[in-house]
Amino acid sequence: MTLVQLEYIVAVDDKRHFAAAAKKCFVTQPTLSMQIQKLEEQLEVQIFDRSKHPIAPTEIGKKIIKQARIILMEAGKLKTVISNEREILSGELRVGIIPTLSPYLLPLFINNFLKSYPDINLVIQELITDQIIEKIEKNQLDIGIIITPVEHNQLEELPLFYEEFVAYVSETNPLFNKLEIAPKDINLGDVWVLNEGHCFRNQVLNICKPRKSKSEKFRFECGSLEALKKIVDYHNGLTLLPELATLDMTEAELDKVRTFSNPVPVREVSLVVHKSFAKKGLTKALYNSVKASIPNDISSKKSGKIIRWR
Repeated sequence: MTLVQLEYIVAVDDKRHFAAAAKKCFVTQPTLSMQIQKLEEQLEVQIFDRSKHPIAPTEIGKKIIKQARIILMEAGKLKTVISNEREILSGELRVGIIPTLSPYLLPLFINNFLKSYPDINLVIQELITDQIIEKIEKNQLDIGIIITPVEHNQLEELPLFYEEFVAYVSETNPLFNKLEIAPKDINLGDVWVLNEGHCFRNQVLNICKPRKSKSEKFRFECGSLEALKKIVDYHNGLTLLPELATLDMTEAELDKVRTFSNPVPVREVSLVVHKSFAKKGLTKALYNSVKASIPNDISSKKSGKIIRWR
């Protein structure tokens, strides 16, 4: 059994196709297939069911692949240990960030981070929370910037800041005439929300208690907070936004923002890593860069009422 063979079976599991896995591993398909077959013969089990399309691991294969990912992650720590000893911050850093953070948070720190750490190759993917967690588990991402707590026994959570929820209210909505609102004031039937899968949607539903409302002829759910703002601008109702989304608003847009009365609902934004992740120097560098970029009026300490999304 070799690390190369383990890399091959992980690649096939990721791609669910031998040719695509071979391309990912920069080898020919016959070479990859032969090495996987040798591993199966050595272990005396079938790792993949080749009769399925796309190809899928067998039940025992799933367990072997899961262990292979752990072994490869641990083996990868060797180079990192040496780099950390030499205090070298270099290499690839794969980061996942959720859609309700990326357009507002990335512009705040990305340029300074790249200038401060020119030897780090930063690869960022915008994904929903469950996808980020899954990719960290599979060692396909190094770090996630998500909403916590997630209470995952394999993840370490490093809180960055706590941002308030605000309401973005149409001029035709009764709440527009209030300077400050409470969750009980909100009619859930008036609220435009993100589609399922977004943790922000779940938090909004946890804030706004269901109440009876007239039936709507038009409902719209999407993956973009900016799109929901436009619906409020040109249709009616309201939507909830994170505090960072207000930083570059126009005066006309800010006129539609309403804050919450105490206890103010907030979301906890954290950097999360696998507990066995070895690139401590890169983790610290990213954490400090993000932390330093947050405006002073956004709290770095627990405040308000933290809204859970699970």
